[in-house]
Amino acid sequence: MDTERELLRRYHTIVVVGASAIPSKPSHYVSAYMQAQGYRIIPVNPEESEVLGERCYPDLASVPEPIEFVNVFRRPQFCADVARAAVEAGAKAIWLQQGIVSPEARRVAEGAGLEYVEDACVMVVHRRAGLGRAG
Repeated sequence: MDTERELLRRYHTIVVVGASAIPSKPSHYVSAYMQAQGYRIIPVNPEESEVLGERCYPDLASVPEPIEFVNVFRRPQFCADVARAAVEAGAKAIWLQQGIVSPEARRVAEGAGLEYVEDACVMVVHRRAGLGRAG
């Protein structure tokens, strides 16, 4: 939990791989919560053009600015490729959401020196850590 809390304190722009414009999907409502808490969300999904009022990019390589923190809402079989793309993009941290575990993604990320979290929800950690805005 210390690494998780520290990542949420350190990075205030979150690149969300698997972002969705559908409000009932976790990638949407978790990202909406983080956005409401003051984080900037950069959505990545080739099937979407805009999510939460932000332009959506088809992949990490298309994001036109430095990437630090990648939050992943993809099935485990796709996570190693996302980790490789995050390394290529120069990311500093990769976080696989609750229920997502990928030993291969962990090897890729940690082998490249990225901080790595898996099977944890940024929204839940943010709330438990007491990092939320008052009110």
